[in-house]
Amino acid sequence: TLAKNEPSLFLQRFSTPLIIDEIQYAPELLPFLKMKVDQDRRPGQYWLTGSQPFPLMQGVSESLAGRIAVIKLLGFSQRELENDTQAPAFLPKHTVFSQRSMSKNFDLMQVFHRIWLGSYPALHQANLIDRDLFYSSYVQTYLQRDVRTLANVGDLSDFLKFIRVCAARTGQVLNLQDFCRDCDIQHTTAKRWLSVLENSGIIFLLPPYYSNLNQRIIKSPKLYFLDTGLACWLCKWSSAESLEAGAMSGALLETWVISEILKSWWHQGLSVDLYYYRDRDGKEIDLLIEQDGEIFPIEVKKSAHPSMDAIKHFKVLEGMKLKVGLGCVLCLASQQMPLSQSVEIVPVGIL
Repeated sequence: TLAKNEPSLFLQRFSTPLIIDEIQYAPELLPFLKMKVDQDRRPGQYWLTGSQPFPLMQGVSESLAGRIAVIKLLGFSQRELENDTQAPAFLPKHTVFSQRSMSKNFDLMQVFHRIWLGSYPALHQANLIDRDLFYSSYVQTYLQRDVRTLANVGDLSDFLKFIRVCAARTGQVLNLQDFCRDCDIQHTTAKRWLSVLENSGIIFLLPPYYSNLNQRIIKSPKLYFLDTGLACWLCKWSSAESLEAGAMSGALLETWVISEILKSWWHQGLSVDLYYYRDRDGKEIDLLIEQDGEIFPIEVKKSAHPSMDAIKHFKVLEGMKLKVGLGCVLCLASQQMPLSQSVEIVPVGIL
């Protein structure tokens, strides 16, 4: 109440450094924060956090342009859980590999337990909490607070069904017609709800890579959940063991890899250009990282010993006359080793 009704007094009462959580509920503070920052330009005095980025960013852009750094934070990354926060952002380069230590004892079931559990901080506290209770409470809170506020959704049960359909399709090329058919909703509604999920940090849409030299690329993005634990709960996988043996194990491993790569960049305040490649001939590359005019191809395989067949489509990049860097196959191998002259087998434990 003080922050909304007496923002100047609020900022006088609390000394810096000051963390203000859920800032979107008190946008009245922003003009007064601007004045405070203009009086004293030392960085790091105010830390603003919020779970609704897009209404918040409208206020920030109006009041704090040029005065604020914006960092996207997801759940804990694997590096953070390993207490290794000095590792550089992931990029298929030998210099980067040498600086990212391999997670110890990161075997098949440990990987899938981490995928199944998810990365929300509450699930990694010393006092363990019930995973199912956490996710059911999280979804209810998300639906009742964020979705009603942001999307003006009338029937929350329809929106929950839509989220479950999205979770079941993580790692797949987005097909809005299938979504509309399965959820019995209009095309415009599906697009609006996807936008809500994307902007509230639930999903990530990976765009396709295409150039003017090749117009045969499928242009729909691929959909990924940013937290695999939430996707597993929505799809009702009851254990890591059932997940690993199930039909979605490969898609969720790929989803987890994408989210870990994003965290390695975003959590350091860095941006990264990620794409996938797929053409109508069925040639597909799971992930392309573009950095300084160079393309780094990546495949994700649920295998400990991937073969040359895993990288057979990397050759299409050469035909597009691109500068292609070191490629890699992220998999369940126990150690890093070369697969070819230009491609490395890389254990997912290095993420």
